[in-house]
Amino acid sequence: MIDIGFIGLGTMGRPMAGHLQAAGHRLFLHDVAPIAPELVAAGGVVCKSGKEVAEHSDVVIIMVPDTPQVEAVLFGEGGVAQGISKGQIVVDMSSISPLATKEFAKKIEALGADYLDAPVSGALVGANGDGQTTKVANQIIVALTIEAVGEALLFASKAGADPALVRQALMGGFASSRILEVHGERMVKRNFDPGFRIELHQKDLNLALEGARALGISLPSTAVAQQLFSSCTARGGKAWDHSGMVRALELLANHEIGKA
Repeated sequence: MIDIGFIGLGTMGRPMAGHLQAAGHRLFLHDVAPIAPELVAAGGVVCKSGKEVAEHSDVVIIMVPDTPQVEAVLFGEGGVAQGISKGQIVVDMSSISPLATKEFAKKIEALGADYLDAPVSGALVGANGDGQTTKVANQIIVALTIEAVGEALLFASKAGADPALVRQALMGGFASSRILEVHGERMVKRNFDPGFRIELHQKDLNLALEGARALGISLPSTAVAQQLFSSCTARGGKAWDHSGMVRALELLANHEIGKA
């Protein structure tokens, strides 16, 4: 068993830290919000800064919302970099800018520690930054598939078909996907409680579009998906599940799935 530092104990980080505790690791915890009492009750040690976390840990895991937060955790006042030492490992599990990740890795490695970007839903892909690139690519596919499922069920509903039965039929064919299975059901049942919030998916698509500008390429459908998310946000829906994108499509069609 090793001593693990965990910074960022929100919706994603909290259960991840709990699994590490259940496996027998001792955790040193830090967050801007109060630490979940069950993590403390299970032996987690609350630290006042990232520096203190790094001073007590073999591995430091970071799970925060976006690039500026990762930078602050690493290099801000009382940051991880001030307490890191040779041989330690920093693991960033946030979904952030691939270009920024490469720079963060260089700075941490210059201090003698190792750096690994491992955003949630990643796999073995290569050098620092490749994990973030893969996660952004994943989020592009998810957003565009949500849009496709929304358009298909909206079309079926407006044409007079039962969208629940259409979804069921599509699940048996080449159009089948996890998005159709999970989010298609959300759309039919009008359940847009998060899940994965629209505001977080917008952040990921911002990374995609910023990266596209830096690389000199065009991602036209990604831009459309982002605008649909923005329409939802303008209607007070930033905290809706990302399947709620369909509400923007319904507004354009003046038709709600499932209604005559």
